[in-house]
Amino acid sequence: MKAVPEAAPIWSRSHYLNKMTLRELVVAYFQYYTIRTYLVIAALALGVALWSPPTLLQAAGAATFVMLVYPLVWYVLHRWVLHSQWMWKVPFLASTWKRIHYDHHQDPNHLEILFGSLASELPPVFLMTLPVGYAIGGVGGAAVALATGVLTTCFYEFCHCIQHLSYKPKNKWLVAMKARHMAHHFHDESGNYGITNFAWDRLFGTFYERIERPVRSATVFNLGYTEDVAAQYPWVARLSGGVASGHPRQRDRTVKEPERKAA
Repeated sequence: MKAVPEAAPIWSRSHYLNKMTLRELVVAYFQYYTIRTYLVIAALALGVALWSPPTLLQAAGAATFVMLVYPLVWYVLHRWVLHSQWMWKVPFLASTWKRIHYDHHQDPNHLEILFGSLASELPPVFLMTLPVGYAIGGVGGAAVALATGVLTTCFYEFCHCIQHLSYKPKNKWLVAMKARHMAHHFHDESGNYGITNFAWDRLFGTFYERIERPVRSATVFNLGYTEDVAAQYPWVARLSGGVASGHPRQRDRTVKEPERKAA
């Protein structure tokens, strides 16, 4: 009798959201290590809050602050860090920028790339939550703020997945959110930086509907990291095996690693 081979662990293979169902996404989502880590951190933080409880008003204040400031923090990070043109110029930051955003714009539907790494996601959450939470309610307030921050991150990550999933939401808010994020990825990257909340885009003048920008951005898939840029700042190209051009599904690597000048 032949032994039945064990099924491969779900994260031992690649996942593409444009080929997944909502049910498959939910299963994969809760098996990914970053999501599990966030949930463990949230549980531990709530345990600390129970051990050193803030008042109800302090807890509510800490949680409310995080939920209000979260969209602004991620807008700032998305616009002025992830879409910056300075990270690729610094050798030790180039690989980080490539991993956390360049690769995502190159292949927007690749689930493993879509999820941020713990090293890039957790520091902003800690900085955004712990100091103000502590100022509001001491150790317990900081714990409540941290739990709110990581749970909000989980919510954002799931919404981000839904935006790339081959699935048409029935909720009008989700439909609009998805349309604006798809425009950011496939039409013009210089706007619609919000993930679930576009209020800050409206305030800073970066909100747009696709019909308002009839011409697609030439750098929507490479974020401005062109052949000319790679010739001067080659570190991302070396890690990527060249500079990709055109639609990401075509994956046309037009330039190999920029030639190094002879010493």
